[in-house]
Amino acid sequence: HSIRFVVRKARRSGLSASTTSYREVMEVTGFVGAPVGGRSFVGGTAAIPTGRPRVGAASTARKLRPRVQISAQQAGLFTSSDPSVRKVTPDNDGANADRKVMKVVYVVLESQYQSSMTAAAKSINAKSENVSVEVSGYLLEELRNERNYELFKEEIAEANVFIGSLIFVQELAEKVVEAVRPHKERLDACVIFPSMPEVMKLNKLGSFTMDKVGQSKSAIASFMKKRKQQQGASFEDGMLKLLRTLPKVLKYMPSDKAQDARSFMMSFQYWLGGSPDNIESFLLMICDNYVKAVPSVDIAIAEPEVYPDVGIWHPLAPKMFEDIAEYTEWYDSVHMPEAGIPSDAPTVGLVLQRSHMITRDDCHYVSLVSELEANGARVIPVFAGGLDFSVPVNRFFYHPGTTKANVDTVVSLTGFALVGGPARQDHPKAIEALRRLDRPYMVALPLVFQTTEEWKS
Repeated sequence: HSIRFVVRKARRSGLSASTTSYREVMEVTGFVGAPVGGRSFVGGTAAIPTGRPRVGAASTARKLRPRVQISAQQAGLFTSSDPSVRKVTPDNDGANADRKVMKVVYVVLESQYQSSMTAAAKSINAKSENVSVEVSGYLLEELRNERNYELFKEEIAEANVFIGSLIFVQELAEKVVEAVRPHKERLDACVIFPSMPEVMKLNKLGSFTMDKVGQSKSAIASFMKKRKQQQGASFEDGMLKLLRTLPKVLKYMPSDKAQDARSFMMSFQYWLGGSPDNIESFLLMICDNYVKAVPSVDIAIAEPEVYPDVGIWHPLAPKMFEDIAEYTEWYDSVHMPEAGIPSDAPTVGLVLQRSHMITRDDCHYVSLVSELEANGARVIPVFAGGLDFSVPVNRFFYHPGTTKANVDTVVSLTGFALVGGPARQDHPKAIEALRRLDRPYMVALPLVFQTTEEWKS
């Protein structure tokens, strides 16, 4: 029903160059946030559901049934889910009895990194003759459950490596620090990606630490605060560019501190890349350089594979597009005829998180795109790697070289504000982008890291 509502809303608005425009920002809750039919497809192939295409012959409609590689995780119920179901334990019996084990525990806000971590660990365990990886993963909200939290503390006490990302909920950040800090010195590596300052202080890679994060006397903290004040949420995009250039400079600096700092920056690059191959290389790099009890790895460590920070994605497209004209050419001339989408179909712009695509945790995106198209709509799914989603909105939701919008309505599936994340938002910049676009804007209730009940509370 929600899918049909979006398409009807786009059709009724009749937005075109000659019609009256909308100036309302709508927030719709209870929207699609889980795989179609309540089913999850894990690591396999599944036919995209087609619904009831309203145009084209039956033979054309049947062409909308390709098989696409998609993956998804358990939807909702995160505070009562069981982290043990995602644990990866290597088979070190028989011929593998002499393999050393690196034990990794991670905590992430959303589930998308779970599939990449699992695939990476299994790949290493299948290929390496002298190293194996045991992985235990937790979604941040799961730590509210006392049984889960006690299990988390037990596993931290035996781990070699701890990894955390997007830990911005104060009471849960305190629980993570309480569990990890007593073991910081014993851990071979502790790698924390953007989180609250007290969590970032847990970082440790050789001589590299972030003990002074959040202190007013920290030169780096002062620089970052000043840049944020000057640039707002676009700061994240600047950090992405910095991450790509700084490791190349640090590579030629001889000191151990510089190399450990480079390792952290490289870790962040691998993490932002998010694919199973990138996460595999990240784990191998940490194992090879910092885990004392494990010998040198016998698998080549690849450089980070870089994906576009901002672009257009479609589950059936041959690539991620960085140009709206190129995407439109493929969509209109190749995809629309095969899918039976009419030339006068309303266009729905989707705002997505890049991390779900590159980690292949994209079942909800694939399902929504296919259902919208099956109900007779065109789609332009745009994404950003940072937290400023106004950038793809401004870049891709207009006809090339004009100020004329090419979408009839916009739906955000990010779970975040249009500009900014859990810790900080830039509302004026978001309002400016939406007012300029001047189209209905709907925000879906995110069910990727919380249930509806948890969201309401």
